[in-house]
Amino acid sequence: MTSKIIFDHLKIYAYHGVLPEETIIGTYFILNVEIHADVWKATESDDLHDTINYAEINALIHEEMKIPSQLMEHVCGRIMRKIKDTFPQISFLSVKMTKTNPPMQGEMDGVSVYFEKKF
Repeated sequence: MTSKIIFDHLKIYAYHGVLPEETIIGTYFILNVEIHADVWKATESDDLHDTINYAEINALIHEEMKIPSQLMEHVCGRIMRKIKDTFPQISFLSVKMTKTNPPMQGEMDGVSVYFEKKF
């Protein structure tokens, strides 16, 4: 059985970008993370050890977002590696990161990158 843990629109202020002002001023990033793993046992046991601790995943995401990077792709890769290394029972992981207010022409809600991987 596969279960899903989903982070919807996790909003974090961070300092990622190629332009110098992006690393000084910063902006909000929106993250959507989807995790697949068999955590069915927790439906009967009510034991945190039988599931994936999403509070710990939230902390890992925040840790990685504190490290400035030029590329959102790099940040997503670090987040995915850190989550998978911490919870090897994960069978699928996806991360969508959206930069709000990117320094580009035009009006938009943001620009995003998306990665997914099956294990």
